[in-house]
Amino acid sequence: MVRARLTLIAILPFVGGCRDFSQHGGGEPLRPDPAPITLRTSRSSPLDLEIAGDLTGAPQGSTRYLTREDLLGLPQATYTVRDDANFAGPTKVSGVSLEELAKEFAASPTADMVVALCDDRYRANYPRAYISAHHPVLALTINDQPPERWPKDSESHELYMGPYLISHAKFDPSSGVGKDWDEPQIPWGVVRLEFRDEKTVYGGIALKGPIAQMPAVEAGYRIARQNCFRCHNMGDEGGQKAGRPWTVLATWAKASPQYFGEYVRDPKAKNPRATMPGFPTYDNSAISTLTYYFAAFHDSEALRDRKSH
Repeated sequence: MVRARLTLIAILPFVGGCRDFSQHGGGEPLRPDPAPITLRTSRSSPLDLEIAGDLTGAPQGSTRYLTREDLLGLPQATYTVRDDANFAGPTKVSGVSLEELAKEFAASPTADMVVALCDDRYRANYPRAYISAHHPVLALTINDQPPERWPKDSESHELYMGPYLISHAKFDPSSGVGKDWDEPQIPWGVVRLEFRDEKTVYGGIALKGPIAQMPAVEAGYRIARQNCFRCHNMGDEGGQKAGRPWTVLATWAKASPQYFGEYVRDPKAKNPRATMPGFPTYDNSAISTLTYYFAAFHDSEALRDRKSH
């Protein structure tokens, strides 16, 4: 698989979206709402899920914990998934929808993104539009088994995919905002969820002014925002799995656009030790727009630095 990994999103826009999960690709009806859960202030087990951001009943920026028993006590969605690259074939998945988690634990109506952070510093961002279109679920059991009995990673590295992963009953790109950015976010090794504000999370990589309205730059931004931001950070936001921040990508795109595009398609052809997955299905238009965006980001950062001095 292309390892895709989480933050918790919001509130009113998601409530009701998965109350009857059978309306969104099949599955068993959700159980009635359970009694409220008290968030824990300390970890009691390696299987506890960290949650953070703007939480109900906790100071801003706090980290709290949910046990597996807490999560299993919430309404569950159960389905058989057939199109998740993490699994070799049809697989039974049970867990809690991100809509349900947001309804239970997000304190602010402005928290409109769920971010999932993984044990290797990979992260997946779930904006409101993605959650509403695809109804992702935090998996608690796979084929009725707990994490220690889950299948190993699909890339044959024999890696443990717990303690949590995220999947969908069925991922339908046509129900998303645009095929050029709407790819499945199916991270494993998830250890933390955050309730966040989308504008804050994306603020550091969003261009401003007339250049941001250019069609090529705007299209490249959508691709970069969903795909590159999983492993490459800008400051405190974005994944840090790659170890190369956003500004490095921007420098590559500006200095050598052809090399940049070829690397995106097939990293190992440029560096045999590269661990980044390639994107061979990106056509020339996708590569061009991605390069335009990063080159524009480089120019924007360079201009800002000159003004600050």
